[in-house]
Amino acid sequence: MPNFWRRILGLAEQVEQSSPHTPVIHELIQRSEEEQADFAQWKNSFVLRRLLDWLSDQYAVFRVAPGDIDEALDFLQTPSSNGFVIHFFKTNYSRREVTHFFDYLKERVKTLPYRTQLSDTRTYNRPNWVETIEKHYLKPRSDREEGEKIDQQFGNITIELELRNDEVLNLRFRATHYQDHLFEPPRPFVELMQVLLEREA
Repeated sequence: MPNFWRRILGLAEQVEQSSPHTPVIHELIQRSEEEQADFAQWKNSFVLRRLLDWLSDQYAVFRVAPGDIDEALDFLQTPSSNGFVIHFFKTNYSRREVTHFFDYLKERVKTLPYRTQLSDTRTYNRPNWVETIEKHYLKPRSDREEGEKIDQQFGNITIELELRNDEVLNLRFRATHYQDHLFEPPRPFVELMQVLLEREA
């Protein structure tokens, strides 16, 4: 059997055996110069303004009447985590627009004392579809002196873009903090939302 077909059959077998813990494709996220230029232009677009206005309005509704928010959005509020999920499959946004928003959220978090711990993409097989998860994982910078409690800011932040058969499904944003005597209490999530929703000058 020619080597080409061995590679094709081998890849097909890897896809069948893949799982979230053993993805068939695992790569770091690296944007090309062209993608970065497109992103810079997109940040001045009406699309971003509309997304931010919608998210801001829905967060305001959630804080007073959680049951009245848009069906394309859910907010997370637990003792250790806060965040939101945008069900982009229920909207008309394109993959390009959603990918730019995914990167934009990371950029906004990095205006705070945060660093990128990991940005990667994983692709694996599900029973009836191929799933891809793109993820930005950010952690607060720590400049504490010995003996001081750790300033965890808003906690560790995970931003995930979920695709099914290469079509956008959901975008998840989650801040998870520690409840431990070694850490300062986290800052209120509402302050993080203000940073995310603030438009650049």
